[in-house]
Amino acid sequence: MTGEPPWSCTTKTHFLRISCLLSLLDLEYLCEGVEGRSSNPVAVLFDALLLPDGDFGVDCASPLIWRHEPERATPHLVLGKGPPGGAWHAMEGSMLTLSLANWMELPGLKLKDWMRDKRRNLRNDRATPAEIASYYQHYVTKMDLEKSFACGTTVTSVSRVSLESGCSVWKIQGLQRRASSGEGNEVIEVPFSVYAENVVLATGTHDIPARLGVDGENLPFVCHSFWELEAAISSGRLDRASEPVLVVGAGLTAADAVLAAHHLNTPVYHAFRRPVSDPALIFNQLPKLLYPEYHKVHQMMSQQQHKVGETVVNLSNQPLSSLADGTSPYTCYPGYLSFPKHHVAAFRPDGKCVLEDERGLQTVLQVSMALVLIGAHPNLSFLQEHGRPLALDSEEAISCRRNPLDVNPYKYECVKEPGMYAMGPLVGENFVRFLKGGALAIVCDIAEKRSKKRQEKCTTSSLNIQLTNCALEA
Repeated sequence: MTGEPPWSCTTKTHFLRISCLLSLLDLEYLCEGVEGRSSNPVAVLFDALLLPDGDFGVDCASPLIWRHEPERATPHLVLGKGPPGGAWHAMEGSMLTLSLANWMELPGLKLKDWMRDKRRNLRNDRATPAEIASYYQHYVTKMDLEKSFACGTTVTSVSRVSLESGCSVWKIQGLQRRASSGEGNEVIEVPFSVYAENVVLATGTHDIPARLGVDGENLPFVCHSFWELEAAISSGRLDRASEPVLVVGAGLTAADAVLAAHHLNTPVYHAFRRPVSDPALIFNQLPKLLYPEYHKVHQMMSQQQHKVGETVVNLSNQPLSSLADGTSPYTCYPGYLSFPKHHVAAFRPDGKCVLEDERGLQTVLQVSMALVLIGAHPNLSFLQEHGRPLALDSEEAISCRRNPLDVNPYKYECVKEPGMYAMGPLVGENFVRFLKGGALAIVCDIAEKRSKKRQEKCTTSSLNIQLTNCALEA
């Protein structure tokens, strides 16, 4: 449900030996020889133009100038369950973003300028998710894009259909939440249908938490999201007197859970499959000065490991403050114990968790709560076979890291489904700074298609977006 936005960009200076007069539509040529932290060449190119030397933490001026050209606008519609900003509204507001703040900004509105107007200062050049969510929501208003956003919508089906004219288009069906016209402010769901020439999948991958697939994983004390930990803390179900919390996983969400429980003085067991020194661990890839809180978790993981053959210390009986004489076995981080190279073998109804190391030796832990934070999968239930035919490996579930959607790297169009595009985590991009290159590739390809249709005087090109059943509310 997208088209070419009413924006264009030109370069102020020669950059990467690109002539100012060379069209940005020739993306494949422009991407030759460009290297960066993304596997998608257009994302690397556009990131280099927007954030010169961004990887070095330098806030250099971009050689791009953004100019609003309303006459180039193409009707487009953004369907989403929540307000503009998506998943950022659901994230815990006091954390800090992994990316630097200027990596999070969108063209035409400097994030630092916006925050200065709000009389806020960036902490360590990073912002909170709440600030980012507010910025993105304000961006939509500032750029007069509200009419293109249909919030409170749930897409239930996306399929190809043929019109009477003979052209093939996408039919998108779903439900939109609205306030009832009756008394009581009741919320109702109204069905809708949208017909569009092109569809962009930009759902992210946070909808369905990944599971271990072990016995007892459905027990009430086993949770699969950070927000369940937050709810337990807020309600008072979890405090410093509770049995230890088990955190499973070695990503940033797992680290956030460790920090939250540790700040509450609740004992923490931390289990993960990799060794602490594994270069693939995210902690071994983050600069210490920029991410002190995650460096702290990495230190905890490294310095306070359970050693094979030793009896597991009951953290519930361990002092939560370091002893002056150093007699505590864990003087640096009391109330924490890590289990590297361990996986969960089973959860038991009595609140016990069975861990197993790489040699098959088992350890049984008594816990009050287990948090399985090992990633998530996208919800593409509105596509045939949940979108599997579109993946690199159509036999496996779609995964951001292991099995993303198979797209043309210069167009982001699905190889197996023309007219359907994907961007973001669905194609392996987890950072906002690289999402913008995907959007550029998509609108460039759609613009090129529209230009060819105009040249061919195709009568079907008049169809961009058509609504039936209801008028979607912005």
